[in-house]
Amino acid sequence: MKKQIFLFILLLSCFSSSNGQGLAEQAKKDLVENSKFGGFVIGRAAFNDRDLSGANKYHSNFDLRLVRGYVDGKILNFQYKLQLEYEGYGGASEKGPHIVDAWGEWQKFKFFRIKLGQFKRCFTFENPTNPWDISFGGYSQLSDKLAGMNDRIGEHSSGGRDGGVQIQGDLLPSRKDGHGFVHYQIGLFNGQGINHNDVNNHKDLIGNIAICPIKDLSIAFFGWHGKYTSNNITVDRNRMAWGVKYAGPFTVRVEYGVSEGHKISDYAAPGVLNPNTSDKADAWYAMAAVPVTKDKKLKVQGKWDVYRDGKTWAKAKRIYAAGAEYYFTKNFKLQGNYSFTCDRSTTLDSHYNAFDLQLYWRW
Repeated sequence: MKKQIFLFILLLSCFSSSNGQGLAEQAKKDLVENSKFGGFVIGRAAFNDRDLSGANKYHSNFDLRLVRGYVDGKILNFQYKLQLEYEGYGGASEKGPHIVDAWGEWQKFKFFRIKLGQFKRCFTFENPTNPWDISFGGYSQLSDKLAGMNDRIGEHSSGGRDGGVQIQGDLLPSRKDGHGFVHYQIGLFNGQGINHNDVNNHKDLIGNIAICPIKDLSIAFFGWHGKYTSNNITVDRNRMAWGVKYAGPFTVRVEYGVSEGHKISDYAAPGVLNPNTSDKADAWYAMAAVPVTKDKKLKVQGKWDVYRDGKTWAKAKRIYAAGAEYYFTKNFKLQGNYSFTCDRSTTLDSHYNAFDLQLYWRW
């Protein structure tokens, strides 16, 4: 993967530079001066009162939710990033440290950029957002189930990422502040998630277009046409979503997504579909975060989060969440989150409370 990105950078640099002399020297200088090493850690203390008739024996836990380290920078007209992660959640399929991001992007023009490697799928507003900025203790069910994090179809945990190539850009720049009134992204991906090669000779097509009437407001439409293969079973992954995002003095975000395509677990064997299974699902959330102090170090937030397997209320999982976070410095903050869950997809204690404290620091 790293070799492919390096060759990609060298190839496009030859076309993007008007002066071939000193190109290698300038690239070396950029590498030394512009490369940045960093990372962040999220530690967590979690509590819940859910009773699963003995299955949930432990109602409290201390763990490392996430540890990441990265190097990024810009060489000539290219932005690049390599990021590794250790995830502390129990049951994660990517055991131990693993690569999450490894990409290079040609950025000579704002209206046309090319990215190659492994990176976030361009589906939903929330999926590409850094965990530092998500709050609520994690992502919504829309991102988790329908954007390829812990995907409903049975794909291994991929953090919303995949290997592929993507073009994107900003069109119609504003004369007032320079922001583009239109933003677009179109990508071709393997469809198998992070650190996995394509196995079905079908590439996932994912794209979006966003209208930005003012700098801090975006209204976007997303589409995804793809397939996923596991255990010799191939399922469709056809999805659409729309969303509205405002990120100014306060933050508001609303998104809805719908999916068509069976899960791998819906099949007893290749070609043998279990009866009474559905190929449909949908999800949505609405959130708001508001600073409550003049220095904006303290903010409060709330979220309504719904996922419906089978696209029916009989299997709906609703989460009502509220929280607050305080920035001691820009790189050190404490976050508290409370949620009440009503899960109709199970008969084992479908109503329960959860609370966690998370400590974030980065360098």
